[in-house]
Order: sequence, then C-alpha cells, then structure tokens
Amino acid sequence: MRLKLYGYWRSSATYRVRIAMNLKGLSYEYVPVHLVKEGGEQTHATFKRLNPAQLVPALVDDDEDFVLNQSLSIIEYLDEKHPEPYRLLPQHSLERARVRGLAYDIAMEMQPLGNLRVLNELRETFGADDEMVASWVRKWSEKGFTAIEQRLQTQAGKFCFDFDVTLADVCLVPQVYIAKRFGLDMSAYPLVMRIYDHCQQIQAFVDARPENQPDCPE
Repeated sequence: MRLKLYGYWRSSATYRVRIAMNLKGLSYEYVPVHLVKEGGEQTHATFKRLNPAQLVPALVDDDEDFVLNQSLSIIEYLDEKHPEPYRLLPQHSLERARVRGLAYDIAMEMQPLGNLRVLNELRETFGADDEMVASWVRKWSEKGFTAIEQRLQTQAGKFCFDFDVTLADVCLVPQVYIAKRFGLDMSAYPLVMRIYDHCQQIQAFVDARPENQPDCPE
C-alpha cells in the first residue's frame, strides 16, 4: 500500500490520523501543508485539487487511486482495511455506536470551535486578540470535557472504553493537546487525564505528537 498523508503538525485532525496510522503500523509519506505560510498552503491550487474543502488532513492511497478527506472517514477506512493490531471500532454494533458517539462528541462538537478558520474569523471580523481567542477555546473545551468526564464515569477503564484503545482515545488525546495549548486547567477532568496519560505510554501516540513531526518549527 502506497499512502500519502497531507497534514499540518499542529492540526488536531491530522494528529488523529497519525495516531491511527501509527497504531496500525502503516508506512506512509507525510506531506506537510502549512496552514499559515503564504496565506495558507491549503488554499493553493495544488492542494485544492486534492481537497476542494481546503482542509487537512487528506489521504492519498495510490494503490486504490483515490483521495480521502475528513479524519474520521480516513481512520474508519484504515480500520476496516487493516483491523490489526488495534481494532479501533469494536465488532459489536452497540459498542461500535458508543465509541463513535464519544469520538463524534469530540471531532464534531468540540474541535470545530477551535478550528483555525474559526479562530481567524474571531480575529478578523470581531477584533479578538490572542487572550480573547484563548478564552473562547477554553470555554468550549471546558463544556465539552465536562460532559465527557461524566460519560467516562460509567465506561472508562484504562482507556475510554474499558481496556482497549479505540477511536474515542484517538480523538481524545489531540483534544487534550488543544485545551492545554490554550491554557485550560485540566485538573477538573481526572478520568480524561488518566486516559490521556495511559495513551502517552504507547509509542504510536508518542510518535504522533505535534512536536515530533518533521514540519514542527524548531
């Protein structure tokens, strides 16, 4: 399989896909797309042909001759094609739905409010300064993690769902990274942080960290 992952070192959506690909042990070519330089390389014609939505990540599978966007779509595709050594979505339909529910809470409700496009709009249209932007991210992160912490009370083990890594953990870790980056005090979420710390003991998560990417500024 010949795979290319187009992404940005600090993009949480790309971070998710890196974790998943590392867990699967997949080899891939990483192609950096700088979201700020030169007006954002995602807006350039070359990348727009790959993803007209002008967002990262984008996965190119040369063997299948197609391009896939949206991090969860990419991860589910890879999970179906390469179920081992980590099956990120359980085989049982109810458990699979529960995992998706928590993953979607993060990827569809929390993360978009801290998306670079949204933060730029706050600055450009509403005159928000850096602290106002950070406060915005903290507010919505706090609301999201409060709900997630409550959900985890009845289902968490070592990871979000008992003792197996799932799509929920793959989404949770990058979201914690965002919250910490913008200064949210995570001590109010002990279950979230316990799971986050357990994930950091897995090399696939460590290798996927933003600071470990080739396009991370020195």
